[in-house]
Amino acid sequence: MESLDHPGLSANPKSSRIQNDSLIANRAIYESSFEFMKSPASLHFKTYISILIMVIFGPLGNVLLGKGMKEIGAVAIATPAEAQHTLIAIFSSTWIWLGIASLIAFFVTYSLVLSWADYSYVQPASSIAYGISALLSHFWLKEMISPLRWVGVLVI
Repeated sequence: MESLDHPGLSANPKSSRIQNDSLIANRAIYESSFEFMKSPASLHFKTYISILIMVIFGPLGNVLLGKGMKEIGAVAIATPAEAQHTLIAIFSSTWIWLGIASLIAFFVTYSLVLSWADYSYVQPASSIAYGISALLSHFWLKEMISPLRWVGVLVI
């Protein structure tokens, strides 16, 4: 006879206790098999690697998008024909697709790391990405960065 409150579970107290003990044992086995992932050492290592991935792929994606858009040049979308031409130019740029892929890698990693680490730790730890963005922009895109901008990057 099944319980009306919990379909599939027996209303017999002895049978229910056995089922409950079985569920508890199965859960304990499942949780203990992933216990190594919860240890402080592996969690810290996983967090550091994830933040490193974020710090690399976030600025890289932004700089790749910037490079792609600089190659396309100033865009005009005043008419439907101009908008269509601009979209074709954007979506046919290898640099832009590489930038999108890098930003997707950043976003996925960022989402994952926030699932186990505190935002108040992740955001400040990943703020070095601002400096990396400035360095990539200066050396790869050949942008001139004023001393005042460098001070702003250091303040962040």
